Amino acid sequence: MDAAELTAFIRDRFPGTRVLEADGDSYLLYDPDADLPPERQMPYATVVTGDRHDTASQLDRPGFFRLNVGLTKAGYAQRVGAVDGPVDHTVTDVVLPHPVYAGQHWVCVVNPSHPYEELLAEAHAFAARKHANQRARRA
Repeated sequence: MDAAELTAFIRDRFPGTRVLEADGDSYLLYDPDADLPPERQMPYATVVTGDRHDTASQLDRPGFFRLNVGLTKAGYAQRVGAVDGPVDHTVTDVVLPHPVYAGQHWVCVVNPSHPYEELLAEAHAFAARKHANQRARRA
């Protein structure tokens, strides 16, 4: 599975997903009506293909990319828990705390061998709940 295949899988598998692309990276957000203003466009997952935002995973190597997924606090704790000591963010196909956004409950997987559908399902459901709550507050 490469970055383009993973992005297509997420877009096709999770209803209401909108894909924004920039510099070869894909930002997947829950926007079923395609009407979120820019300030509300927070992705629930990203697929990054280079070291433009951080260098921890050394993504500038040929064929490397990273899936980043925003989880609930409980989901993050269940999958990653407390991390003692340094993390090697170059390891492939392992769920790790995100090198920059772990504090916001994001995880990452370098060169995933499969789409980690359970992580994406949780992130998508969380994004859909936040979207519904925002719409209800505006109504």
